[in-house]
Amino acid sequence: MKLDPFLLIMLATVALASVLPASGAGAVAVDWVTTLAITLLFFLHGVRLKRETLIAAASDWKIHLLIMAFTFALFPLLGLGMKAAVPGALPPALWIGVMYLCALPSTVQSSIAFTSIARGNVAVAVCAAAFSNLAGVFVTPFLSSALLGTAGGVSTDQVVKIASQLLLPFVVGHLMRPLLGAWAERNRKLLMFTDRGTVVLAVYASFSAAIVEGLWHKVAPGQLAVLLALCLLLLALVLGITMGVARALGYARPEEIAIMFVGSKKSLASGVPMAKIIFPPAVAGAVILPIMIFHQAQLMACASIARRYAARDGD
Repeated sequence: MKLDPFLLIMLATVALASVLPASGAGAVAVDWVTTLAITLLFFLHGVRLKRETLIAAASDWKIHLLIMAFTFALFPLLGLGMKAAVPGALPPALWIGVMYLCALPSTVQSSIAFTSIARGNVAVAVCAAAFSNLAGVFVTPFLSSALLGTAGGVSTDQVVKIASQLLLPFVVGHLMRPLLGAWAERNRKLLMFTDRGTVVLAVYASFSAAIVEGLWHKVAPGQLAVLLALCLLLLALVLGITMGVARALGYARPEEIAIMFVGSKKSLASGVPMAKIIFPPAVAGAVILPIMIFHQAQLMACASIARRYAARDGD
């Protein structure tokens, strides 16, 4: 139940952007550096994706389709339902963030870690999380466009950006895995720093633009409290539904654990950089607020659940 140290870094980044936002030539420089970092991030994601993992995953396609349905169908339906039920609870920019959150892929590291702690099927978690992130490069921009309509529609320019900054580096990185795969395995800590450094850069760039546009004058403290409540409700619903469906379909406990943990997660590492590309600078800062809140909530809740599963097995 501990606070994620990385969240503290991001909160400090938000505070820095609020006090010293990048503007003018500084904003242009930050934008260029962030774009290069995002390109490198997805290149390294391609390098790290093991082809044998994808091949192994194909042998158990039913469970992976179920997890994908939770990630890219259940979440959006719940998000739309919440918005329809209380449309005036949040300003438009935060509702865009909630809808975008619902369109994101699952996480990799925490999904696998919690599945392992809970004594679940780690192989299923690895394959499902890898598939989800691969699909997210294609699905997330267009699913968020469908959920948001004109507010977040993917234009031709954005398609070009997505292809050049996300898809192309990912494909090139995966093709170069035979050359760089062993290096990537040896330098996991360095690559983790790249992941998190890119997120921090994207958070600073997005919040700087939003602060210049008057973000904190548009979002009141009470609205942030409502956003927290909605994120907690969304997480509770998804955890309950994924567990219930897995049991109803007769999956054994190890598979149930993997389905629940992978199917209930949303990726901060993918979501923040992609938001920088998909949304206008003035909107992106508000859009990533729900992701940051949901990220911490899912870590705390799943840590507790994983320990409870492990305790049932006598750990």
